[in-house]
Amino acid sequence: MTWQKRLFDLTIALLLAAALLPPFAVLLIFLLLKEGRPIFYVAERMKAPGVPFHLWKLRTMTVVREDSGVSGGDKAARITPVGRFLRRARLDEIPQLWNVIRGDMSFVGPRPPLRLYVERFPALYAEVLKSRPGITGLATLHFHAHEEWLLRQCRDAAETDAVYARRCVPQKAALDLMYQRSQSLCFDLRLIAQTGFGVLLKRLFKK
Repeated sequence: MTWQKRLFDLTIALLLAAALLPPFAVLLIFLLLKEGRPIFYVAERMKAPGVPFHLWKLRTMTVVREDSGVSGGDKAARITPVGRFLRRARLDEIPQLWNVIRGDMSFVGPRPPLRLYVERFPALYAEVLKSRPGITGLATLHFHAHEEWLLRQCRDAAETDAVYARRCVPQKAALDLMYQRSQSLCFDLRLIAQTGFGVLLKRLFKK
């Protein structure tokens, strides 16, 4: 990551954190009263091959003793009504501002992968993770909806893993590498604006 991109991330993250602190505090109190503890979901992700970090999100699923792998149709019943709204509006990702401030993530880049896929496809992720993982990115904007549709058809963890590895990983990586070749601060601003516009449209028109 260049110092210009890091400065851009840090500046925007601190400004957003200051602006969102009061409404986010209200949201946390609501979630505590409505959903109970834990409020946050903290999971291992990879920011480089062999370099894990803890990704922070608002919890959107019921708690189980053991949870692993990507979310497919086999986990759909665990998403709470409030969690469904948080996901649709991407409010569950607000805590990732902390990951950006810490330097674990950027605003724009590949979504941070699970260790098991980094270890399964080491050559691919060695290239993809030359870019710092991001909250949004080219793959998020242009493949995420199709990825959700593909995984929603899966009925068990094995099928979810197979579909994700065979159909999602290669297509997301191709888009992430396309972003990597074209990355600039102007391109980042464009992708951030497209993400915000997309979230607004979902909130306005999707039930």
